Amino acid sequence: MTETIHSVAVATKANVYFDGKCVSHSLTLADGTRKSVGVILPSTLTFNTGAPEIMEGTGGACEYLLNGTTEWKKAGVGEKFSVPGDSSFQIRVAGEPYSYICHFG
Repeated sequence: MTETIHSVAVATKANVYFDGKCVSHSLTLADGTRKSVGVILPSTLTFNTGAPEIMEGTGGACEYLLNGTTEWKKAGVGEKFSVPGDSSFQIRVAGEPYSYICHFG
């Protein structure tokens, strides 16, 4: 599990989605790689993707449903799941908030 991300520029303005149920901050690494770190409060949300994404759990747990599939899958701390670009996914959080790193591209 990623515990520290070194040499980054952090956008100080938060990205707030779904009336505050998801809040993240954008990061840019020295090589131009983009990531975001955030938290999702208990809810069921649908996200659309532009670029491919890898979601890495850093706290709590979630269930996710990729576009075009019918089976919810679980992901927790240290676990990752991939979402294709130009797609969407649903994420469901119950109980404790789910914190994550989103790796783009």
